Order: sequence, then C-alpha cells, then structure tokens
Amino acid sequence: MIRDSSKDGHRASGFTLVEMLIALTIFGMLTAAGVALLSVTARTQQTADRLLAELGELRAVQALVTADLAQAVPRLHRDRAGNALPAFSGAASGEPVSLALVRGGVDGGGARQSTLQRVEYRLQEGRLERLAYPQVDGADGPVVVTLLRGVRQLRLRYRDEEGGWQSDWAPTDPTRLPRAVELVTDSEAHGLVRQLFLVGAAL
Repeated sequence: MIRDSSKDGHRASGFTLVEMLIALTIFGMLTAAGVALLSVTARTQQTADRLLAELGELRAVQALVTADLAQAVPRLHRDRAGNALPAFSGAASGEPVSLALVRGGVDGGGARQSTLQRVEYRLQEGRLERLAYPQVDGADGPVVVTLLRGVRQLRLRYRDEEGGWQSDWAPTDPTRLPRAVELVTDSEAHGLVRQLFLVGAAL
C-alpha cells in the first residue's frame, strides 16, 4: 500500500518556484554588491598609486635640487668661446635658463678626475629640466633629465647675506653665492608647491 505523505502534513522534498526565485534574487544582490566592492577597491588602489607616484616625483625633485644647491661652490666656469661665467647665476622668471651653478661632490671615477660639475635648470615647453654637463668648462652636450611635466609657471627667488630676497642673482662679485633659493612651481599634477633650499650647506 502506497502512503500519501500529503495526508500526514509532510510534503515532498525540493524547492518551490517561489523559493528558487527568492534564492536567485539574493544571490544576484550579493553578486552585485561584490562587483561594486571590487570596483571601488580597484579605483581606490589606482588613486593611491597615482598619489604615491606624484609624491615620489616631488620627493625626487626635492632631493636632487637639495643635493645640487648644498654642494654649490664659488668656482667660475667658461663657455665655448672662453668667456668667464659666474659661479652661480639665477635668472628672473620667464628666462629659458632659470638657474646655473657649479657643484662639487660628484664621483669623478678616478683620482685625477674632477669632482666638480656644472648643472642648469630650465623650463622647456612645460617641462622642468635639469642639464648636467660632462665638463665644467666648455659647451659639450649636457645630459638632460625631465623632473616635472605640465609645469604652468616657475618662479625663483634668492636670499642674500642680509636676509633679503632677490628676483634674480647677478652680483658684482661673480664668486658670490646666495644663502638660499626659493623654488615655486605650479603644475597640473601637483598644483602650487613652494620649496626652500640652502646653498652651500655641505661646504
């Protein structure tokens, strides 16, 4: 004799259509929430990576300019024509070459190799560039490194011995160095950034 389970209050095992629809709805909601969470996480990681890269770029610029200015020496140099140039020159804003100096502390690669180096900073088509010359004297082609891109404005000021700030640096004594340099950049990535550097601090 076959017993009908429906008569004693028990139903056959399995899921009804309504239960399946509810389960699929809950699963879809959880999946959507997981995708949204992964998307937010990916965007957050991308933003963090971009900010870290921008911060690293600024720190690299700061470290390089700090090293150059701290090692600045009062040594005259000569151009290709043999004309004597000041040890340190700082142009007003808007000039092609913003800053030129001779620095020490460079590894010359040998006992007889010079440890001095002539470097320049310039703003070229929105790029802040550093030019390092192989020889202090002469006009051999420099090694050009781009430090910042998208620079809208570059401003430099120079602090003298009396504590005053000058818009350019062209003293009557060509071996005279400023005490400090203020560098202000306005770029697309970093906005307005003001940095101060000591000159000759390592001497």
